[in-house]
Amino acid sequence: MAINPIRTVKVMRYILPLREGGSLPALAEADDNFKYVLKFSGAGQGPKMLIAELLGGLIAKKIQLKIPEIVFADLDVDFGRTEADEEIQDLLKFSEGLNLGIHYLSGAISYDPTLILDPFLASRIVWLDAFITNIDRTFKNTNLLWWQKELWVIDNGAAFYFHYNWKDFDSASKNPFKYIKDHVLLSQASHLQEADDDAHQTLDEGFFDEIVQEIPEEWLQWKDTEMTPKEIKRVYFEFLTSRLAHSHIFLNEALNAREQTL
Repeated sequence: MAINPIRTVKVMRYILPLREGGSLPALAEADDNFKYVLKFSGAGQGPKMLIAELLGGLIAKKIQLKIPEIVFADLDVDFGRTEADEEIQDLLKFSEGLNLGIHYLSGAISYDPTLILDPFLASRIVWLDAFITNIDRTFKNTNLLWWQKELWVIDNGAAFYFHYNWKDFDSASKNPFKYIKDHVLLSQASHLQEADDDAHQTLDEGFFDEIVQEIPEEWLQWKDTEMTPKEIKRVYFEFLTSRLAHSHIFLNEALNAREQTL
């Protein structure tokens, strides 16, 4: 089944920054009258963070995890000229064009790590983060929200960290991902093998090709490589395909790490 096309919205109003840090995400309103958490291409980590958000979010949705709608958010060149904060003004200026928006879940609350979850749900989230090498779903920063009595996965921008090195994607695809030991849900993830089996039935090369093709070419104009956007997309595709084929490596790492928590 083909993925639904990702909508493009036009950013109309910058409401407020959401937290301190290099990425400076913000709450913004778009021309469809919805509010979005906006991630900027001109932030410190650049478009690679947006690519991680995009791919990680689409994979999460494919394996039936709850994730807010992802949109491409177009930012006009004149948008930030009236912003009083110089740092934010520079961020907006350097983010002209396509950025990433994530539908704002009004009234959502952060997940309380003491709350017991369905073990298969916990296992699928742990499996996802091991698969996409997401280092940022810990007790310190769960990146999980309760909204309308369901658990929602947010903030996948710290995933796919191999793309900050970009030398040996094949080796990176077979990384056991030792950071899984710090995952907030690891102790509850008692169905990891079932989560792996389910993912192998759900994910395939056709899906990986679809989501990689969704990456805007303007996010692939990197100064640290001479590869073309087409070649970069191919590397992401090969990474995902290889990582799924070798999922037993990170699955065993997660199983072993979980044993140490019990």
